[in-house]
Amino acid sequence: MTTHPIENVWDYPRPPRVEPSDELVHIVLGGEVIAETRASLRVLETSHPPTYYLPREAFREGALSSASGASVCEWKGRAGYLTISGGDRAEEAAGWHYPTPRAGFEALAGHVAVYPARMDRIEVDGETVEPQPGGFYGGWITSRVTGPFKGAPGTMGW
Repeated sequence: MTTHPIENVWDYPRPPRVEPSDELVHIVLGGEVIAETRASLRVLETSHPPTYYLPREAFREGALSSASGASVCEWKGRAGYLTISGGDRAEEAAGWHYPTPRAGFEALAGHVAVYPARMDRIEVDGETVEPQPGGFYGGWITSRVTGPFKGAPGTMGW
């Protein structure tokens, strides 16, 4: 387990920053490991815990399939949604990606983010991730970050 300095999410920039991470990311769904990598990207944005984006090739074959719907991020562009499957579970629209990200976020092409609350478990360097409150955002809370975090009731206007 790598030791990292504690980060306060209020020190993260706006617009967000994308940075590489060599932390071991391990995702379990339906009792199966569906993804594992040491080559993720962290998106760091003011008031949000980091969102980790894993390369598509980090996912087990058959774990990702297209889902309906789309959304637009003012910084990253138009996101498409993905159904994430593992074991006997399929979580519709539990992941997203940016097929053609906007300028400054090109590194996200070919990467997938998932909502931690929709998985059995996500670990970063052996630590179990807590989902960002509220269910709308997809941040990953570990002991590496402090808040308060946007997403809980009453925080949408921050």
